[in-house]
Amino acid sequence: MAARVRADVARGVGEYAERFGEPPGLATILVGEDPASAVYVGGKQRACQEVGITPFDERLPADATTGQVQALLAQLWEERSVNGILLQLPLPGQLDAADLTSRINPAKDVDGLTPTNAGLLALGQPGLCPCTPLGVMELLADGGVTVEGAEAVVLGRSNLFGKPMAALLQAANATVTVCHSRTRSLAEVCRRADILVAAVGSPRIVKRDWVKKGAVVIDGGITRLTPEEARNKSGLVGDVDYDAVASVAGAITPVPGGVGPMTIAMLLSNTLRAAHAQSGLELVR
Repeated sequence: MAARVRADVARGVGEYAERFGEPPGLATILVGEDPASAVYVGGKQRACQEVGITPFDERLPADATTGQVQALLAQLWEERSVNGILLQLPLPGQLDAADLTSRINPAKDVDGLTPTNAGLLALGQPGLCPCTPLGVMELLADGGVTVEGAEAVVLGRSNLFGKPMAALLQAANATVTVCHSRTRSLAEVCRRADILVAAVGSPRIVKRDWVKKGAVVIDGGITRLTPEEARNKSGLVGDVDYDAVASVAGAITPVPGGVGPMTIAMLLSNTLRAAHAQSGLELVR
């Protein structure tokens, strides 16, 4: 599915470049040298190149000040060749991620995290949505899952995944329950779900007896364990005990190889969508 989205984006990028004389551009900002963040940014840069989007690799030192990051965001706000801006999180401790994210040009906010885009999503208005929940909706649509009228349970209420995931499911006419660390009888609530989306970063928290037979299970968590602990070569596991839950689920996404590839694909799609909007055009996929 991610490959199909990327192919669609690559065709759209070619058409955009032919019409406007240059391809869309995505700027990624990495503050510091966190190894995991560097790997993620590198992957996003390569993905851009593969579909023809121009990558802008912006780096700041780990001791960068708020003023330095603000100045870079202001510069990219005005840069015509940059259609999307992504501030890689987490940031070093001296920086306020919420404040700096709010300073991204909402029209270029391909992560969908600015107050403007979060507000548009909450109101059911068009805007840029966070990539991972957007990818989940693509998975559900491509898999022929009936969302309308379904009972959906979202584990997690983060701004990046849980909250926008619930909003998108609700907009698709599901009945949505959002669970968190204070939810009582968590397993019982999960067992009601026709669609269960887990994104809490707690390895294998979702057990077989948490899942109703035939439910669709989307695993948005990822944790690195030792290969022995993980029972797979990569050492990566999700929030769902995959081997156990797969025996009762009607459909389930694996970790790795499930939601992750869709997240990158939707980032590319969001960048092309932002470029069209900034050019006064509406992208239809």
